Amino acid sequence: MSVALTSTAVPTSTRSDKVRVMVVDDSVVIRGMISRWISAEPDMEVVASLRTGLDAVNQLERINPDVAVLDIEMPDLDGISALPQLLAKKRDLVVIMASTLTRRNAEISLKALSFGASDYIPKPESTREATAAETFRHDLIQKIRHLGAKARRSTVHTTASPPLAPGHDRPRTFAPVAAPIAPAQIARRSFGLLQPKVLMIGSSTGGPQALMSLVAEIGPVIDRVPVLITQHMPPTFTTILAEHLARASKRPAHEGIDGETIKPGQIYLAPGGRHMRIVRHGVDATIALDDGPPVNFCKPAVDPMFASAIDVWQGSIMSVILTGMGSDGMRGGKDIVAAGGSVIAQDEATSVVWGMPGAAVNAGICAAVLPLNQIAPKLVRVFAGDRS
Repeated sequence: MSVALTSTAVPTSTRSDKVRVMVVDDSVVIRGMISRWISAEPDMEVVASLRTGLDAVNQLERINPDVAVLDIEMPDLDGISALPQLLAKKRDLVVIMASTLTRRNAEISLKALSFGASDYIPKPESTREATAAETFRHDLIQKIRHLGAKARRSTVHTTASPPLAPGHDRPRTFAPVAAPIAPAQIARRSFGLLQPKVLMIGSSTGGPQALMSLVAEIGPVIDRVPVLITQHMPPTFTTILAEHLARASKRPAHEGIDGETIKPGQIYLAPGGRHMRIVRHGVDATIALDDGPPVNFCKPAVDPMFASAIDVWQGSIMSVILTGMGSDGMRGGKDIVAAGGSVIAQDEATSVVWGMPGAAVNAGICAAVLPLNQIAPKLVRVFAGDRS
């Protein structure tokens, strides 16, 4: 079968400091839409627009992109099959998987993270849906910008985050654009004096891998208190992630249900497309799902979950902010600290993107800033009574 490129690679002599993006999708409409969006950005350029994964594998070395936006369902060679071949040829390639919101594609997208994909993004089912297309555009451009810029600087391989599934290469973590903040420069607060009654976690880009690693090591904490998680993720994806979290933690995990009572020994994940807040109903803490507008461009968002918990648990809150773009969780974290609770942030070196944890650190609200593989042991000690 003959295949044709809809655009050719930019000659090496014209290469600039822009992030070089390869778009791979069998839909000419989607390719054109994504290419127009990228071309409108001053700091990125489309260097190739390809129809199949086979095209991408064959053309990769000549094109030499920084980022590949890779569709899952394509003829000749689909995205999940092309992914390991692309990374074998260019290990520091940033691959963003793109798929429609089906359960099968959500499973494949999460599986792709364990194969080395950097991130995923859900495609709107129809480009005629203006709101969905605009959300897709915003999220895609931000992912390309943040992940692509870091990949161009340098690539750091880490063993801190295990994959979602065993037996594959560990996810890659990209070095931050700016120089890391030296530990001596990070202002830390003391841990709250009250015994925590809940663990709350916020995460975004790189979060699924980080969450899987974390929940697998905090069994004693989950047995003692409820764990509430907001991961920036669309519907269907959160359903699948909850199932993965249950398997990793060997504890019950599910999407939060409006009105359900929050109990120790359970993991509650904010469902995609709804903010998850906590309210008191009599003597019980319960979940309230909120269909309001996005917060920090996200729905679900971390800040509403963090801030709402204070009315229920006051200062008896332990919160963790993991890898992710933006600053979601910082304002809610400030409120938690002001109420007497504590915040732990993932450090820069082990974060895929040090946006959310970095914002918390720079705000001076963190009691600890730790590599991912040190957060679980610290939480176990804190919930056992160690406030040092």
